[in-house]
Amino acid sequence: MQPLTPSLTKSLTQSRTQSLTQSLTQPGSLLRLATAGSVDDGKSTLVGRLLHDAKQVFTDQLDAVERVSRERGLEGADLALLTDGLRAEREQGITIDVAYRYFATSRRRFILADTPGHVQYTRNMVTGASTAQLAVVLVDARHGVVEQTRRHAAVAALLGVPHVVLAVNKMDLVGYAEDVFAPIADEFVSYSRALGIPEVTAILLSALLGDNVVEPSQHIDWHPGPTLLEHLETVDIDGEPASSAARMPVQYVLRPQSPDFRDYRGYAGQVTAGVFAPGDEVLVLPSGRRTSIAAIDRLGEQDLEAAGAGQSVTLRLTDDVDVARGDIIAATERAPRVTREVSATVCHLADQPLRTGDRVLLRHGTATVKALVDSIDSVLDLRTLRREPGPQTLQANDIGRVRLRTASPLPLDDYAEHRRTGSFLLIDESDGTTLTAGMVGEPLAGAVH
Repeated sequence: MQPLTPSLTKSLTQSRTQSLTQSLTQPGSLLRLATAGSVDDGKSTLVGRLLHDAKQVFTDQLDAVERVSRERGLEGADLALLTDGLRAEREQGITIDVAYRYFATSRRRFILADTPGHVQYTRNMVTGASTAQLAVVLVDARHGVVEQTRRHAAVAALLGVPHVVLAVNKMDLVGYAEDVFAPIADEFVSYSRALGIPEVTAILLSALLGDNVVEPSQHIDWHPGPTLLEHLETVDIDGEPASSAARMPVQYVLRPQSPDFRDYRGYAGQVTAGVFAPGDEVLVLPSGRRTSIAAIDRLGEQDLEAAGAGQSVTLRLTDDVDVARGDIIAATERAPRVTREVSATVCHLADQPLRTGDRVLLRHGTATVKALVDSIDSVLDLRTLRREPGPQTLQANDIGRVRLRTASPLPLDDYAEHRRTGSFLLIDESDGTTLTAGMVGEPLAGAVH
């Protein structure tokens, strides 16, 4: 590993500044990824190594890492400190919170979420992976696939993450042996496919020494696969196709009686799927009123030709229909179903259990309604992938099937088709605590009933 000299840190800073400038001036594709794995598998070290070797670290960051490393009596810089930002994390040597990092190479921009490995912080992995297009799941080559590895794979499948990388770390501690790597890769790939994860790529590496993270390893001649960064730069991340049925949860209503909008009525929000264009027929849900789009505006621009997923816009409609915050404007074809009965797979996040009969708030898009937990039908056994029936309660980190009844009708998609309008949160109505993350329909196709 190249030592962190003053000249090198200056070079790293210049390269990082150039990369960030490129990311602002060139469109490029954006990859959202999350790291996960069991405690001490090396997630933070891997992220630190990735940023360091890709020249994405500022001089003051390296100075701080070197200073703390010296205080701990270490000979070299502990790169894990680049992501372990909380004082408690640095003192305990574990990741507690989700650490987000933004970086760019000449080929792609990245938003990376480094998520906790300890079982009690699995809920934070749900947060970090909820918008991810790719998940990197680490395993320690000495220990192989453990229960927390399986749990993280199940969460990735539950959240519909389309690409998963198995990063077999600490290969330097097992002599870079093929007969160690191959069984781990085979076990994880088989388990992931049983969960319904569409694509799994196994990569071996040593985050501590930098083998196969950014630069190819000099110790591995039997492994023809790409480095981790090469895979991240080239994986196909095409989002939802333009043919997806259009959706926009309404976040704000611009009414004509407002002093700033006397002659203007529009409905603002972020398009979550598909494409809207003037003249398109749409439904306002849950009311079911039918109208069409008169015009599309966004900040500083009016009369756009179209608006696609990810854009925050204001839709003006041809008819004066009743639209409120929490409604969804949707294409008339393949519209969400409007229902008060919700069947979903959930991951329970809170320390307090979720019980049959609990009264909760359900947050869906920009809408919040009262709901009742009608039944908890099963909980997932992570070892066998079987759904064990009738638990009556879900504990923290449990993945299960529930049925809910809402006080008001909701327009719902299946999560497998629309991640944003097929997901929801359950909230404690007494104190606002987030209890459970839910996915409508059957996201875990591989689970056995």
